Amino acid sequence: MRIRAARPADLPALLEIYNDAVVHTTASWDLLPWTPVQHAEWYATKAEHGHPVLVADDEGQVVGYAAYGPFRPKAGYSRTMEHSVYVSPGHQGRGIGRALLVAVIEAARADGVHALIGGLSADNEVSLALHRSLGFVEVGRLPEVGRKFDRWLDLVLLQLFL
Repeated sequence: MRIRAARPADLPALLEIYNDAVVHTTASWDLLPWTPVQHAEWYATKAEHGHPVLVADDEGQVVGYAAYGPFRPKAGYSRTMEHSVYVSPGHQGRGIGRALLVAVIEAARADGVHALIGGLSADNEVSLALHRSLGFVEVGRLPEVGRKFDRWLDLVLLQLFL
């Protein structure tokens, strides 16, 4: 497996991975799957602003991706980014998420990002443990700010200074 920059041809695989997370997990708090147009716009915005989208490529198959973008839209937040990492359900538990998160941290560091933020559902113990193992520190917990699968969700904010 190798980590590389995403290409437009990867978008269908990225959309499939993301939409699986939307439908089956609390990794995304979207309630409805994205359309190909929404996802293409997301990718175009990343490219326009020079924010990386990285993929885990396993012998030509995209099995996960990571990206970062603005934490908040105000100019004063320009050196703080929020990241996301998604791994295909059939490939979880193999270190792909760790490899992607390490790669996105390295990309952010190279781009001069000061702080990287992760917003995770409090019930996502595996991702919380992964982030903590790489030096992320919990800096906030917002109880019951999200709702999905007919239940309230707590948001945990984790931060890594680069």
